[in-house]
Amino acid sequence: MNRAIGKLDRFILPVAASLSLTLLLAQPAFAQVKVFACEPEWGALTQELAGDKATVSSATTALQDVHHIEARPSLIARARNADLVVCTGSELEIGWLPLLLSQSGNTRIQPGTPGFLETSQYVSRLEIPKVLDRSLGDIHPGGNPHIHLDPRNIAKVAAVLRDRLMQIDSANAEFYKSRTAAFLMRWGEAIRRWESQAAPLKGMSIVVYHKDVSYLIEWLGLREIGSLEPKPGIPATSAHLADLVARMQREPAKVIVYSAYNSPQAAQFLSERTKIPAVMLPYTVGGSDRAQDLFGLFDDTVARLLAVLK
Repeated sequence: MNRAIGKLDRFILPVAASLSLTLLLAQPAFAQVKVFACEPEWGALTQELAGDKATVSSATTALQDVHHIEARPSLIARARNADLVVCTGSELEIGWLPLLLSQSGNTRIQPGTPGFLETSQYVSRLEIPKVLDRSLGDIHPGGNPHIHLDPRNIAKVAAVLRDRLMQIDSANAEFYKSRTAAFLMRWGEAIRRWESQAAPLKGMSIVVYHKDVSYLIEWLGLREIGSLEPKPGIPATSAHLADLVARMQREPAKVIVYSAYNSPQAAQFLSERTKIPAVMLPYTVGGSDRAQDLFGLFDDTVARLLAVLK
């Protein structure tokens, strides 16, 4: 009996070992990094740098106001499994991200860990308030958080994101380094092209909807002369729009701009009464048919503004 079992063992063990080795070799050398991006622009940037080494999902779309998102169970589930969370920060997601992080129970992505990245902390922020007063509207103590509409900020964040990916997934460090270098080369060339194309826009006066294009204004040298919101985050009122109409008759703007997630009604109201064109800007990746990646976002944004001059 024992002799039979011994012969069986001598047959089974080599086969089992061979099968285990086959299964091991069939598995990828590493699991993909799971990245949870709060906004589409950071999801797109992560995909540019990580390629097939990461699975990337975004909590929001270009048609949603990121200030006002619900920490839904589906988002909590995605955060629970994430290795890296990439968000803007500067309180842009203050209404939902803290709850999402706490409910996820994921210690890898809590603030202060390598798995949590606030992109706005790595660029110079505009419009840092000197006085904190809620009567002034929806102001952010750390400055304007909509940093991605200056492509130079995208380049700065890319370098930080590369380092974070290398830290989390050191086995693929050289891959991230090489891919980021290639992206930054293409991105630098694109910035020079956009700046050359947009040169005629310098000094162009615009009316904005919300303070979400301030970095675009600063980058291109535009001139903001009015806002559809009486105060940041406060919806347009009839009295405020009437005042804007009177101001535009005295000092007309060249264009009224609003973002893909904004209702166009206020912009169209002002446009009809002043004969100033209203132009929708994609704001982020996915905001228009052309803005399907970061390059398309700026291609389309610059093109839409230049079309006003024709």
